[in-house]
Amino acid sequence: MVKLTQQLTQFLNKKTFGHFINGAYTTPSLTNSIEVINPANEETIVSVSKGSPEDVDYAVRTAKTAFEYQSPWRKMSPDDRGKILFSIAEKLEEHKESLAQLITLENGKLIKDARSSDVGGASKTFRYYAGWTTKIEGETLDISQPQKGNKQNFAFTRREPIGVIAAIVPWNFPLSIASWKVAPALAAGCTVVLKPSEETPLSALLFAELAVEAGLPPGVLNVVTGDGATTGSALISHKDISKVTFTGSTQTGKIIGKAAMENVTGVSLELGGKSPAIVFDDAIDFDATAKGVAAGIFRNQGQVCVAGSRVYIHKNVFDKVLTDIAHVAEKMKISDGFDEAADLGPLVSRSHLEGVCAYIQKGQEEGAVLMSGGDQPFDKGCFLQPTIFSVTDNEQTIVQEEIFGPVLVAIPFTDMEDALQKANDSKMGLAATVWTKDISKAMTMVNRLQAGVVYVNSPVRSDPNLPLGGYKHSGIGRELGKTGVYAYTTLKSVNIVY
Repeated sequence: MVKLTQQLTQFLNKKTFGHFINGAYTTPSLTNSIEVINPANEETIVSVSKGSPEDVDYAVRTAKTAFEYQSPWRKMSPDDRGKILFSIAEKLEEHKESLAQLITLENGKLIKDARSSDVGGASKTFRYYAGWTTKIEGETLDISQPQKGNKQNFAFTRREPIGVIAAIVPWNFPLSIASWKVAPALAAGCTVVLKPSEETPLSALLFAELAVEAGLPPGVLNVVTGDGATTGSALISHKDISKVTFTGSTQTGKIIGKAAMENVTGVSLELGGKSPAIVFDDAIDFDATAKGVAAGIFRNQGQVCVAGSRVYIHKNVFDKVLTDIAHVAEKMKISDGFDEAADLGPLVSRSHLEGVCAYIQKGQEEGAVLMSGGDQPFDKGCFLQPTIFSVTDNEQTIVQEEIFGPVLVAIPFTDMEDALQKANDSKMGLAATVWTKDISKAMTMVNRLQAGVVYVNSPVRSDPNLPLGGYKHSGIGRELGKTGVYAYTTLKSVNIVY
């Protein structure tokens, strides 16, 4: 067993955690709690409180008070607000190992990925948005309203923070996706109530502690732990929430969207993906392409919104490329996330593993050919071999529905039109990848693919300055980049007659 940092050991010694509201922990609920399970050995780590409507109300009221016009947070200059965000980025770097270990414990993620993608990614995001606090702009406008007495118009717009944000984040990248919401919201001047997934609440709590240490005023960031049915429902329906930002399944996103509309609350939804990878017979390097496609689906055990879970391969190279991908998958080492040499760790929970396995069984029942994997390699823990199917029917369940696990479905295509028709034949449209050395072919695909993010000759990766979001049932709005910070502002139009 890996030696945990002293900081993490002290953190976990609490055993039970209350919510983090107004800069401090509330008294933990011993009668209404949720156990946090390590998916590698399925043992309980600690317990957290299951937030009640009263807990949520306290957190929202605290955030609302922190947002009031004369509060220290609202009176703070943009430059000083940026300094705090930069300090949070530095805190994340300083405590990277403790945070990474905690994420691996609660999520199962490989420790090397927890360091780079989750903690490192969150630090980069806060550092990026620290620079945006001083760059939020309005415009001056020429308008044509006639004014009596030969008077003139001076019209302009200004962007103001929208209010209290309800940020609901998933378990697959618990810290980095939280940063995608919290960092731009704080940069805009908003306050936040963050609800992490019940599977991975601990990294959010430690993050909130560090944010206060970095100088964030109490009440600006609050964390309420709990489930979706009780805690999440109370949060999204609260009358004092100005906007809900959610990352998760399309089904849950629809529920959140309907609930938010009851209070005419703004929403930003980054939802499911069933992203295609299209491999042409003129790919630059077939070995590199096979590794890239494998990385695109098997990273983080396939628990990635933009995972390339459908691969369309030109019929001339279908057998070769599929065999190469299978060879890459079969060489992957499956182990505990703390194993520095591991390529795949456990899935996040027993229930999620069972759901993925049900899709594997469904695929076989519908006639898909299992090319590789599909088994659970160990008696204990939520582990699953990387799994590859060969399919000819684009309408099969495993082609159309998001599995969110290490399961790749390969389908041959004849030409560009066939590839486009099959790739776009989906309710979702989050991301896509194209593998070709022909720039004209690549640009044609970029123009016609129904996806919010398209990468050519690379798996999809996130960057703080690259907006992320989807078409169709994959969501509403965009995160990251300039778009990400403006999403937490409201536009006010002003005209001065002089």
